[in-house]
Amino acid sequence: MLPIRDHNPSGRLPFVTYMLMAANIGIFLCYAGAFSDIPTINHIYLTWGMIPERISAGEGYFTLFSSMFLHGGWMHLAGNMLFLWIFGDNIEDEMGHLPYLGFYLLTGIAAGLIHYISAPLSGVPTVGASGAIAGVMGGYLLLYPKAKVDILLILIVFFRIFPIPAWIVLMIWFAMQFLGGIGSNPETGGVAYWAHAGGFIAGLGCAIPTWIKCGGTKFWHSNNYHPPHPETVYTNSRIPRVKR
Repeated sequence: MLPIRDHNPSGRLPFVTYMLMAANIGIFLCYAGAFSDIPTINHIYLTWGMIPERISAGEGYFTLFSSMFLHGGWMHLAGNMLFLWIFGDNIEDEMGHLPYLGFYLLTGIAAGLIHYISAPLSGVPTVGASGAIAGVMGGYLLLYPKAKVDILLILIVFFRIFPIPAWIVLMIWFAMQFLGGIGSNPETGGVAYWAHAGGFIAGLGCAIPTWIKCGGTKFWHSNNYHPPHPETVYTNSRIPRVKR
């Protein structure tokens, strides 16, 4: 189950979301050629990635910021940019450009700190925009829980795109991160589940002032838990279904 788009166009150009996507992609392209050079890529991650044991030693606080713009590979980057593209524009539209930028960076740093708390002596670098984007997703859940999100379902030879409410997509994703965190050892690296879950909760919490400013429950009811714009109507999917 992969989210691929929502039905909720932004009321204004989400140029901060586009800027963040461009920054992540541009920075990645600057060092993508170094993946075949192990010493170089290790130096990049060890210098700019967030390493909990460095934070514990009172060093490298800047990496809570810099690590948000590094990725471990093409698929890591592509997945993060897809989720930012789907969920970021409506949050930016509701908050405003500069508050949204502050929200994104704040939740990204919060995610890094929560990962640090989960493994303060780990020497493994943590990289990726996932924590900040998880914050955006948490904000989306609070503001637009019933907005339609199209997911791509692939079951062996069955391919289908269909819309489901955002709260289902987001709560399934959050549950996967939470359960993954319980079942993993953050000291040894791998997926930073607690950064994802922590960023999501931080984003939900940091979006509360915007939700209140918009009217709280009245905002939900007046827009039927959707963004305050007409929905986009897509034509039927051309992805084929192959009968068994």
